[in-house]
Amino acid sequence: MSKNDISMSVIRRLPRYYRFLSELDEQKVERISSNRLAQIMNVTASQVRQDLNCFGGFGQQGYGYSVSQLRLEIRRILGLNHRYQAVLLGAGNFGTAVAGYINFPKLGFELIGCFDTDKEKIGRSIGKLVIMDEAELDSFCRAHRVDTAILCIPKQNVENSLERLYRQGVKSYWNFSHFDITSKHKDVVVENVHLSDSLMTLCYRITNAGEQQ
Repeated sequence: MSKNDISMSVIRRLPRYYRFLSELDEQKVERISSNRLAQIMNVTASQVRQDLNCFGGFGQQGYGYSVSQLRLEIRRILGLNHRYQAVLLGAGNFGTAVAGYINFPKLGFELIGCFDTDKEKIGRSIGKLVIMDEAELDSFCRAHRVDTAILCIPKQNVENSLERLYRQGVKSYWNFSHFDITSKHKDVVVENVHLSDSLMTLCYRITNAGEQQ
C-alpha cells in the first residue's frame, strides 16, 4: 500500500500504539497477541491487524508480535529517529510550558530557538534556550536549518508569521493558536491543535453520561 493511501485515522493511532508498546517494553513484556493489543488500544483485533498491515505486517501466526521489535518499527514509521529542528513563536505561559516540559528529542525534534515580541520576556531563559526578539527570526532561520515552527501566538499574528517563515524555508507547523491553518502552499504540513476542543468533548460526555447508562 502506498503511503498516500493510508488514512489519517490509521496514522493518528500510531502514537497510541507506540506509547502502549513502550510501556509494555519497560515492563519486560516480550510478545503480545493482536487480541491483547486490541484490548489495550480499545479497538478490535481485526483493526490492529489492518492498521499494521498498512506498513507491512510484523506479526507471526501463532506467536503474535514481538513488543520490542514492533515498538522499533512504529518508531521508524513515525520518524522519531529524526531530529527535525524547531523554533517556537510565543513565549507566554503556554509557550513556556510547551518549550519547558515536552521531551522534543524523544519525539523526533530538537527545539533550537524561542522567540517573542514582548521586551520583558526577551533575554529570559526557557531551559537551555534564551528567548530572542522575533525581529531576529529571519536571520536565525537563514543561519540554521529550521524544519518546523511551533506557534503559540495570537491568532491575528499567524498569517503574517506563516508567510515570513515560509519564505525562510519552514514548511511544517505545530499550531496551538486559535487560527486553523489551511495553507495556500501545497508543500506545507500542519498539525492544528485545539485543547479546548478536547475539553468541550469531555464536557459533552459528562453531560450525556447518564443517558448512556
